[in-house]
Amino acid sequence: MSTRYTEDHEWITVEGEVATVGITAYAAEQLGDVVFVELPETGKTVSKGDEFAVVESVKAASDVYAPVDGEIVDANADLEGEPAKVNEDPAGAGWFVKIKLSDPSQLEGLMDEAAYSDHIG
Repeated sequence: MSTRYTEDHEWITVEGEVATVGITAYAAEQLGDVVFVELPETGKTVSKGDEFAVVESVKAASDVYAPVDGEIVDANADLEGEPAKVNEDPAGAGWFVKIKLSDPSQLEGLMDEAAYSDHIG
């Protein structure tokens, strides 16, 4: 499946029943230099729309929201020591969490790349 996007500038890609989630390049650019990332514990259950992480930059702190319901099965511990990865590679090494999906149909409500491009205009 291709990458999907939320109105809050999270991206999500799915392999099997596990989704990888991060913030978009647009969001990272708006934040500026990321200096701290707070990630959830593995095993935590999240619901779509729940705040699950915090990103702090030199400009501001911003919440990151779960794009789907599920269980956090992995968190990118590298970000705690190297938060700049969010700026350097937001859609790759700067991923935040992996979520085991509890309702894959929620993906249908997310934007594809064209819709997201229109959204950020």
